[in-house]
Amino acid sequence: MDNQFMLPERRIYTVSDLTRAIKGLLENAYPFVWIAGEISNFRIPVSGHFYFTLKDPGAQINAVMFRAQNRNIKFRPEDGMAVVAMGRLNLYELKGIYQIIIEYLEPEGIGVLQLAFEQLKARLATEGLFEEKHKRPLPFLPQKIGVVTSPTGAVIRDIMHVINRRFPNVAVDIAPVKVQGEGAAEEIAEALRLLNDMGDADVIVLARGGGSLEDLQAFNSEVVARAIFASHIPVISAVGHETDFTIADFTADVRAPTPSAAAELIVPVKQELLRRIQEIRGALKNAIFQRVRLLRERTSQVSRRLVHPGRQVADYRLRLDDAVGRIVRGLSRQLDDKRDGLYMMRERLSRCSPLLMAEDLNVLLKHHRQTLSSAMQFFLESKNGTLRTAVARLNALNPLAILQRGYSVTRTLPEYALVKDVQQVSVGQQVEVTVSRGAMVCLIERKQEDGQADI
Repeated sequence: MDNQFMLPERRIYTVSDLTRAIKGLLENAYPFVWIAGEISNFRIPVSGHFYFTLKDPGAQINAVMFRAQNRNIKFRPEDGMAVVAMGRLNLYELKGIYQIIIEYLEPEGIGVLQLAFEQLKARLATEGLFEEKHKRPLPFLPQKIGVVTSPTGAVIRDIMHVINRRFPNVAVDIAPVKVQGEGAAEEIAEALRLLNDMGDADVIVLARGGGSLEDLQAFNSEVVARAIFASHIPVISAVGHETDFTIADFTADVRAPTPSAAAELIVPVKQELLRRIQEIRGALKNAIFQRVRLLRERTSQVSRRLVHPGRQVADYRLRLDDAVGRIVRGLSRQLDDKRDGLYMMRERLSRCSPLLMAEDLNVLLKHHRQTLSSAMQFFLESKNGTLRTAVARLNALNPLAILQRGYSVTRTLPEYALVKDVQQVSVGQQVEVTVSRGAMVCLIERKQEDGQADI
């Protein structure tokens, strides 16, 4: 009865044991899965592995794509890109998190090759490989043409047919390469470098027939684009049909819609050139004949105007004699003028002799000294008379002179105010009385005004 209520034996797992058990269940249940989501937190450490997060509106999962697998993809993953991946689930025991190890990755809704094409095109355009300033002009009539293409396809036959039809004796160097498949891009780039190293080609044609995006992949590779850009020989890209565009078309100096059109761009029609040469030769011949005729007419006209050398020498001799006579007469006249001028200058110098000028100045100095002495004497006498008159007037106005006539000056004490009215003083007040010789202090005992005393 008691055994029916016994609890089952409790099993305790370690963290490692439980994680290892979950890892086995998870990896065995989902060995390979296809998963769709949006990339975020994309990063590439020095190891070269891809680490990112796949997410949708409801959840997210960590993802890793090792270097051995990611080097085979044709595009570069970016944050926000919607992708479809195939991989196996894995639980990372040290951190206890699960993740998906991706073996295959492709963009969702767009082809891998098309995405790789757009990404490479945008990157090379940013670097300036497509700019017009780097494009070189094609030579008018190349002596040798380099062709990079497959030696067995119809493309080389079309090119040779057009060249032989338009200008048969143009030399052509064919650099045979694979135009699709593994290693094709490297062969094309190496052929371009080889033709540049040889240096005897005037223009290079890079050609192949039309095909799918996969078939044209070699011409959408970065290695071919950079080999075209590095070429010092002009490059014509004639890849695919008229509607096909490749990275090589954008990088090349000229794009031709087809290989046959490229051959027509390179060489002109020989018969048209010969006809043009004949026209130019005839026009040049006529121009030369007209020029000769014109020069002959001018020579005839000039010869009629020419004078016999003997007569011309005689005329020049007469002109020389006349010129010599005029020169002699002119020199004589100049000498006479200079001689007269010298005499006049001598006379002027004699009149301006320093001795004569000193004597004249001495006479003038004596005259000025006498004049100055007389003026000073008159000035002093005049000023003495003025001074005497002023002294007499000052003496007449001198208060002391008035005091000498018996007058006096009275001032109050201690203010020393000048007394002009008896109302200014009072009886018993002391005043100072100044006479012509000295002063005395007096005491007022009585005042009188208008004949009245004791006021």
